[in-house]
Amino acid sequence: MAEETKKKHEEKPLEKLTVKDLREIAMEIPHSKAVHDMKKEELVAFIKEARGIKDETPIKKHHKAVKIKMTKAELKAKIRELKVLKSQALEAKETAKAAELRLRISRLKKKTRIVAAV
Repeated sequence: MAEETKKKHEEKPLEKLTVKDLREIAMEIPHSKAVHDMKKEELVAFIKEARGIKDETPIKKHHKAVKIKMTKAELKAKIRELKVLKSQALEAKETAKAAELRLRISRLKKKTRIVAAV
């Protein structure tokens, strides 16, 4: 059974394996670090370092977008602008653009309710 899991691990790239599988692989490598405390990126980096694999692509970290706070009045003004654009898109028979604008308007309306509650 251990041979089956080894074959399964070798077929997939490390980034595609689960954390549980990565921990099993890392436990087989002699180390002085606590494998169970590592996150997935750390496990992948540790295994690659132990196997001597060089990273072609750097690990990308997700950066959270900075949210711009808008007042309720600003949100409503933006909604009015989008409604005008939506009506223009409908007149020009651009249904995809109109649907996108409808979703944006809906999201902004939800934000106005959230701003009002706070």
